[in-house]
Amino acid sequence: MKGIRFYAYGSSEVLTLQDLDKPAVGDDDVLVRVRAASVNVVDWHTMRGTPYIMRARGGMSRPKVNELGFDLAGQVEAVGRNVTTLRVGDEVFGCQDLEHAGVFAEYVTIPHDAGVLKKPVGLSLEQAASVPVAALTAYQALRHHGRLQPGHKILVNGAAGGVGTFAVQIGKALGAEVTAVCSTRNVEMVRALGADHVIDYTTEDFTHRAQRHDILLDNIGNHPLSACRRVLTPRGTLVLNSGTGGPLLGPLGRVLRGLTLSLFVRQRLVFFLARPTKGDLEALRDLLESGKVTPVIDRTYPLSELPEAISYLETGHVRGKVVITI
Repeated sequence: MKGIRFYAYGSSEVLTLQDLDKPAVGDDDVLVRVRAASVNVVDWHTMRGTPYIMRARGGMSRPKVNELGFDLAGQVEAVGRNVTTLRVGDEVFGCQDLEHAGVFAEYVTIPHDAGVLKKPVGLSLEQAASVPVAALTAYQALRHHGRLQPGHKILVNGAAGGVGTFAVQIGKALGAEVTAVCSTRNVEMVRALGADHVIDYTTEDFTHRAQRHDILLDNIGNHPLSACRRVLTPRGTLVLNSGTGGPLLGPLGRVLRGLTLSLFVRQRLVFFLARPTKGDLEALRDLLESGKVTPVIDRTYPLSELPEAISYLETGHVRGKVVITI
C-alpha cells in the first residue's frame, strides 16, 4: 500500500509517500480501506516537533513514531474475530486515539470498540472524514467540560476553524445562545452556521463587551486569562483549546496558569485532550444525520499533496477543515 511517513522533524518537506506493508488485523480491530482523511493541528505540531516539550515523549532528535493522521472515512476491508458490529463493505468513519496515528495511508487498522462507526447517512466520505477530531473536541468541550445546558450563553473564539465551525453548530443544537468570533471574511459563513451573534475581531475586541457568557471556548488563546474571565458569568467556564507561547512549552504555560488560577476563583478554567468514545461519536452521528450539524470543508488534496495541505493549515486561515482524498 501507499502511505505517508516522516523520519525527521521539520517543514512539510520531511513528508514522503512510500510503499508500505498492509497492516495486520488484530482480534478487536477493523481494517479500513481509507478513502478520505483530514488534517488537524496536531499533525503539523507532530511533524515539526514543536513545542519542544512534545519531543520528551515523541523523540528528542528525531521522531519515534513516523506516522501522521487521525481522522478517516472509508470501507471495511476485514474485521477481527471479536468484531460483531461491522462487516466487510460497510462505509465507516472514525479516528485513532492520540496515542496512535497513521491514517494518511491506503489502509489502516483501528479498534472497533471506540474509534470507528458506520458513516452518517447522507454524508460523503470526505465530509465524514472531516468530523471526528474537530467535532469530538467541540462536543466534549461544550457538553462534558463546559457542562452546557439549554439556555446557556456561549462564546466561541475562533469560530471559523475546524473546531469552531462544529462548536457553533453543536452549541445551537444543544440549545445554547451562541456568540461567534471570527474575521471579516468569515462573518457571513459563521452566521449561516447558526450563530446568534457574530463579532468581527478586526473591528472589535470581544473581551471589552459587557455581555457575560456561561462558557467561553477559546480556540485561539490570543487574550490574557484575565480578559477572558471578564466575559464569563461569576461561575462560568473557560475551556482552553489552544494558544500561543514560546518554542519550549507552547500553549502549555498558559494552560498551567489557567489550571492554577481555577483553584482560587469561582469560575472554572479547564483544559483537555479529546478522546474518541463510541457514545460521543454516536451522538455526533445523530446530529449529522438530523442535519443539525454540517461539516465545512475548505479544500481537498490527494494523498500525494499532503505536504501542501499541511502547509496550508499552518497559515492559520483555514475555513473549516482540510481533507485528504485517497
